[in-house]
Amino acid sequence: MVLYFHPIGYGPGKDDNLIYVGKDKHENEDLIKYGLPQDIWFHVSDLSSVHVYLRLPQGQTMNDISPENLDDCIQLVKANSITGNKTNNIDVVYTPWSNLKKTACMEVGQVGFHSNKLVKKVRVEKRINDIVNRLNKTKQELYPDLAAEREHYDRGIRAVRKAEVQDTRKAEKAAKDEEQRQADLRSYKNVMTADSMSSNKDMAQKYKSAADYEDDFM
Repeated sequence: MVLYFHPIGYGPGKDDNLIYVGKDKHENEDLIKYGLPQDIWFHVSDLSSVHVYLRLPQGQTMNDISPENLDDCIQLVKANSITGNKTNNIDVVYTPWSNLKKTACMEVGQVGFHSNKLVKKVRVEKRINDIVNRLNKTKQELYPDLAAEREHYDRGIRAVRKAEVQDTRKAEKAAKDEEQRQADLRSYKNVMTADSMSSNKDMAQKYKSAADYEDDFM
């Protein structure tokens, strides 16, 4: 089961700008495995807590998180830490889902990071009940097929990339055709130069009559 929450800015029917949480460490494993590139992971630093994810709109990064959404996530993760919920001035770390590192020797639900440079830390002075209560009112308990959702996402990305390749090929062909057309025009102009054409005056000087021209032509 996955718990879903609606942060500030969430709109009905949207599948982004959404907070989701694994109910236990076993479900956290699936969230680690099937996350999306625009997901941002939150956890209380050095303490046990739930894994909170913020799904951003596609194309946005960790640097695009609004202050309001950041407060929602850090308050939710603090409230769902047994020790962190009772402690003031704790730190919460967050990083892109793609930076999460999972190895075979790690315990269930445990993760590391590929790069510490991509990990941010924020101090949380205290629990803000207004935020936590607002989020809890939006909580939904669902049983999504995370693997199917990830495959659906991947198919969409492949379709977009295929369309981009096709558009690029069409543009390249159009440019090549235009280049050939311009080359043909230049070639035609070279043939139809003044030096290679005879004017009426030139013809009159060369031939005394039309009969002489016809005889010469024949």
